[in-house]
Amino acid sequence: MIDDMRIAGSRSPTKVDQMVGEKIRELRTSQNFTLSELGQELGISHQQLQKYETGTNRLSAGMLANVARVLRVPIAELFQYAEAGTPDKRDPINEARARCHTLIDRTGSVAKLETMAKVLRALSSD
Repeated sequence: MIDDMRIAGSRSPTKVDQMVGEKIRELRTSQNFTLSELGQELGISHQQLQKYETGTNRLSAGMLANVARVLRVPIAELFQYAEAGTPDKRDPINEARARCHTLIDRTGSVAKLETMAKVLRALSSD
């Protein structure tokens, strides 16, 4: 971990910044967000988001919290990296819920939301 540290006051990205960016990209694509869509949700340009994802720019604590909120994951998940050869420990149910929430959150029509609610109610009566 010493290799990941920088001299105090250095603003250059670290390996951790790059890994967090990779995790954000992974979560973004798994939830079917484009760079533009997620950038809009975060209030930043798609170019800035791309710089975060590539580790070119560092994320502030506030931006980390905002990303976690929009992607509906705990902040700690942004710091979890898949080790090579380690099985994926993500919960498929929570991932499916997150995809559903994403679709619901993107819907701006009351009529469409009501229809979605009816469909979900019908499906949940199993």
